[in-house]
Amino acid sequence: MIQLKSSSQNQAIEIVRRRVDEIGTNEPNILKRGNDRILVELPGLDNPDRIKSLLGKTANLTFRFVTQNEEESFGTERLSFLDGSDESIVSKRIILSGDNLIDAQPRMDSESNQTVVTFNLDRVGAKKFARATTTGVGKKLAIILDGKIISAPNIVEPIVGGSGQITGDFTFQSATDLALLLRSGALPAPMKIIEERTVGPDLGQDSINAGILSLIIGFTLVVLFMFVKYKIFGLIANITLISNLLLLLGVLTLFEATLTLPGIAGIILTVGMAVDANVLIYERIKEEIKNENNKILAFDSGYVKSRSTILDANITTLIAAIILFLLGSGPVKGFALTLGVGILSTLFSVYFIARLMTAQYVIKNKDKEKLI
Repeated sequence: MIQLKSSSQNQAIEIVRRRVDEIGTNEPNILKRGNDRILVELPGLDNPDRIKSLLGKTANLTFRFVTQNEEESFGTERLSFLDGSDESIVSKRIILSGDNLIDAQPRMDSESNQTVVTFNLDRVGAKKFARATTTGVGKKLAIILDGKIISAPNIVEPIVGGSGQITGDFTFQSATDLALLLRSGALPAPMKIIEERTVGPDLGQDSINAGILSLIIGFTLVVLFMFVKYKIFGLIANITLISNLLLLLGVLTLFEATLTLPGIAGIILTVGMAVDANVLIYERIKEEIKNENNKILAFDSGYVKSRSTILDANITTLIAAIILFLLGSGPVKGFALTLGVGILSTLFSVYFIARLMTAQYVIKNKDKEKLI
């Protein structure tokens, strides 16, 4: 549980969500709690300390000139460097703020072979930066994050391209985290973690077990139905269905997805859609056999004429899954991802695996009086 020191809760939630999404955490759940608190639930978390560090930083970035004149009209303040090695007097006049950043990425500097953070500015920020670096050649420009100086490089020449780089004693991980903070934007107010709980898998294990049991029961009933209804072709459909599930689980493993109830629901729906596609194809083949004596042509026509119906149904569902993934959050995104991958694996399984096996069987048994 995170507590805000301000009422800007909606803006803070959006920035927290951006930071969590940038890290790649699976199915985060971010909710309001009262007027000044945010609940963040992150399943399958490997490094909670990194998340806490990122969420606890305001990420208020400013660029200001280093000065030796403590009587400057805008005022000055003494700030320490991020590594605690030194202090500098900087002007309170803000040359540029993090609001003008449009992107930040970690990079390896080819000249110094050090990790740096490169940034790009919007049009207004580029003009401000160019003007400041033009008039400030020879001065030091302090790059300040949350009241600490990251670095204070000398301005050798004007920087007019709207981009630059932040140097410091960065590891690639720290540079990645800094770039993430800059991209996601500054929080409207400081935040502090007031409560933290680590919930083991046993608490939700009953629900997960119930979901897996429902998947097994549904899958078994579908397999039995297809075998009883279509015999050898039902067996081909069942082999295709198993291949489809293995392919789906393989892709989800590649994405490092965490198995949650919405994800299980997406897998169950994928099973239903895969079977539906096979049923449409086989029923269409039955109709074609009534009007076509050539078994091979009848089976080919069945696949061709059922294609538009299957594609329409699956593409419509895929569009809905994409919209859910783009606009949803947390468990909704997990369901949409599983469903979207399941639709693509279903189409691949039906039109490559199942059709190949079906064609081989039909060619070998084309002289049989009844095939399906």
